Amino acid sequence: MSVSEIFEIPKFYYFESGNDYSGSKGEFAYKIANGEKFKCMTWHGRLCSMKADIENEAEFEKTQEGFDAMIKWLEERYSEG
Repeated sequence: MSVSEIFEIPKFYYFESGNDYSGSKGEFAYKIANGEKFKCMTWHGRLCSMKADIENEAEFEKTQEGFDAMIKWLEERYSEG
């Protein structure tokens, strides 16, 4: 079971190992970069994050609570269209 009702995102422990994650749903794309904090970016289109025009970006604490807040933020960006 995914942590999101919209996206197939691994659980928090996947990120505890320092992994990044990216995905898409239709034309909506996102990347979760793992550093001192989680950095989540969104854009529309098929380009990778390095070449895309990032539309939204936010950082979250690297805790379960920060992770949950990031998932909620990501779902809200998707719902905005």
